[in-house]
Amino acid sequence: MQLSQSISEIKNIGEQRTKKLNKLGVFTIEDLIEYFPRDYDDRSHITKISEIKLNQVNTIKGRLIAKPETMRMKSIQITKARIEDNGAILELVWFNQPYLKNTLKPKAEYMFTGKVCEKYARLQMENPDYEIIDNGELLNSGRIIPIYASTYKFSQKLFRGLIFEILKEIKGQLEEFIPDTVRKNFNLCERSFAIENIHFPKNDESFFLARKRLVFEELFLLQMRLLQLKGNIKKRKSGAVFNNLSYNEIKERFGFELTNAQKKVINEITEDFKTNTAMNRLIQGDVGSGKTAVAMTAAFIAVKNGFQCAMMAPTDVLANQHYESFKSIFEPLNINCVLLSGAQKKKEKNEIYEKIKNSQADIIIGTHAVIQDAVKFNALGLVITDEQHRFGVNQRNLLAEKGNNPHILVMTATPIPRSLALILYGDLDISIIDEMPPGRKKIDTISVNTNYRSRVYNFIIKNASEGRQSYIICPMIEEGENKELKAVIEYTQKLKDEVFYNIRVECIHGKMKSADKQEIMKEFSEGKIDVLISTTVIEVGINIPNATIMLIENAERFGLSQLHQLRGRVGRGADKSYCILISDSKNKITAQRLKVMTQTENGFEISEKDLELRGPGDFFGTRQHGIPELKIANLYKDIPILKEVQKAAQWLYSVDPDLKLDENQKLNKRIERFFEFSDYKISL
Repeated sequence: MQLSQSISEIKNIGEQRTKKLNKLGVFTIEDLIEYFPRDYDDRSHITKISEIKLNQVNTIKGRLIAKPETMRMKSIQITKARIEDNGAILELVWFNQPYLKNTLKPKAEYMFTGKVCEKYARLQMENPDYEIIDNGELLNSGRIIPIYASTYKFSQKLFRGLIFEILKEIKGQLEEFIPDTVRKNFNLCERSFAIENIHFPKNDESFFLARKRLVFEELFLLQMRLLQLKGNIKKRKSGAVFNNLSYNEIKERFGFELTNAQKKVINEITEDFKTNTAMNRLIQGDVGSGKTAVAMTAAFIAVKNGFQCAMMAPTDVLANQHYESFKSIFEPLNINCVLLSGAQKKKEKNEIYEKIKNSQADIIIGTHAVIQDAVKFNALGLVITDEQHRFGVNQRNLLAEKGNNPHILVMTATPIPRSLALILYGDLDISIIDEMPPGRKKIDTISVNTNYRSRVYNFIIKNASEGRQSYIICPMIEEGENKELKAVIEYTQKLKDEVFYNIRVECIHGKMKSADKQEIMKEFSEGKIDVLISTTVIEVGINIPNATIMLIENAERFGLSQLHQLRGRVGRGADKSYCILISDSKNKITAQRLKVMTQTENGFEISEKDLELRGPGDFFGTRQHGIPELKIANLYKDIPILKEVQKAAQWLYSVDPDLKLDENQKLNKRIERFFEFSDYKISL
């Protein structure tokens, strides 16, 4: 049996089980052995019946006294059996499992694991797991047993047995690909030991050794690829040479003093411009920290040196807002800005294409429309992508390929924990705007249940009567299976009819036509709409200084970082602002998350807590970044291992960046396989 073989070739698997395994992402033998347990149950401690711990889970070794009996009580079938251990007897009870009457063998010795309680003055173990003791190795009792995530109706027993048999079949085939020097310097066990003991650990020490090795290798493959990618990018000569780095002219147009953090980041950008290699920089900054002014400064420098700047935003609404902002700053400087979006008519698009091609357009702002084949730049020197987590790596590079190695500036208002940033943006230099402009008012954040809704509505009505505006956010567009979720369309109509009948209310959502969304946002920005009910389409970038209330329905449905983004849509003007989170959830994690929102406005603190509570997989989909899904590493818990990985990767990269030495050939092949379906390409 080979690791590359299809699971359909495993004996007794069959077509139906193959389909179930495929749904788990398991297609080959190697996929199966790398389907790691999500948890473990320590059943290695065997308790005598005479020493049973009441109301706790016990593992008992005993002999079945007689054939089990099944009886019916109303609609329930109860199967009872008794086991004996050194003269002590324990009763076992199963509900609605009558087949056990013919499965369990009298006089045979078994392991039983279950909770023991007292019923009718007798001790009973209810619904225990069981395993017969024969000459084979125990998989489900008497040891630390693995528990796997969703197994599509495979029982845990069946799944364990399948993996156990496969591990026996492939013994000796698990190739070592981490170089010996790295493995020894960082005390890593062999891969064969790691795979065996991650599934069936001999003891706690074996498990921790196995897990460290597998986490290390997963992060090591990522870091090596990212170092190679970054190294290749650093070698790229940019066709955009900027000799004039002065930006006083645009600084005077802002009408405010740049913060020290903004000046620092602008300085890092101009230092990049001085080199003959292409800039590849990420700007991280909290909501309202002034990233747009930094982007405008970079765009100004590009245009003043005879080059075009393209800016890509994730939504029509945000692209349109950027366009209006840029136009107000740049047009008085005789710098021409154009907007390109999917909603424009063909004739209008063709006219814009012509302007871009002939350099009549200096700054081009748009959505994905700017990376279409029809868009031909004459002298693209700078590419800016806003809210980078909404785009994949490949999309960013499609835009970059429209020029001669243009400089790349990436912005995000989603603060990302350093550990996650090193993975998601390992190919970028990172700048952080860690200072807010003076005068930014604190937003009071309140978490309440639905009993407070009428009071909140009255507060919104009062707010509107005083000339201020409000947002209400719903997590869904249409009524789905979860009836408790507010459907934005139905909810809007209900509020119009029953609550806000004296003020103007409109809704906006992702399924609307772009032109309709733009019209509503225009009216909202002009103060013609008092309450805007929306899905998360307004999550990023929208700037309405007169909006002072952000009400978020079903707040438990949003991640912390997303809640923080939504909150950042208010507090942009001179008036006091509020963010109100409504949730009836009794979940403890939800309560913790909402409490964090009421206690801090620091986006980086919030993102760390988000990563801790939800895990990296949910922080935002890493798949869209072209990064392979992590099977075992946890970017919150495994920071110490990540630091070791970075040391190891940097050392190996310094001695053999292309992994051409004989001892690194296996690692190189493994990296290629790891990134086989990824958007990350070394050749960039």
